[in-house]
Amino acid sequence: MRLAGQQREPRGLVPWVTAAQRGDRDAFAVLYEEMAPVVHGLLLARVRTFDVADLQQDVFALALQRLPSLQEPAAFAGWLCSIARNAAVDHLRRRSSDPIEAPRTPYALAPHVADARRVLEAIRSLPEAYREPLVLRLVEGLTGPEIAEKTGLTPGSVRVNLSRGMKRLRASLGVMTDAR
Repeated sequence: MRLAGQQREPRGLVPWVTAAQRGDRDAFAVLYEEMAPVVHGLLLARVRTFDVADLQQDVFALALQRLPSLQEPAAFAGWLCSIARNAAVDHLRRRSSDPIEAPRTPYALAPHVADARRVLEAIRSLPEAYREPLVLRLVEGLTGPEIAEKTGLTPGSVRVNLSRGMKRLRASLGVMTDAR
């Protein structure tokens, strides 16, 4: 388990992956703890907030089922991200044929919730390269290096995508910045 503030080296999940592949449920729980914010963020960047929790559980259930077939334990993070992205795409395909909308809850009318929805919709309108890093940074609270480590992107591409994405997000929301 990770202590608060402790960083894992990029290959730090490998022992947990190999243990989980051998059936160690506690090891899979560690993988879940490490990767749940990433999966949540990837899904949130694509699907309705209402659907994220169920899809997240589906992603981890599928990962647990398919984990023995993962040939390179060091590829776990990218592999799991692919499962999450595919789950979102499949969900959107199914949803487009299902006209039933999610129920609106009373708290959804609160001003801060409306603001959060507005920002999330603005993020979702951005190109995919910017969506994921922005949600992982702004919603899940991951740092740039953590995003890179847990998604398989290079630190440089994360840095560029966050910078360009924030610029586009500000423009989309009509937020002005100081022209220093």
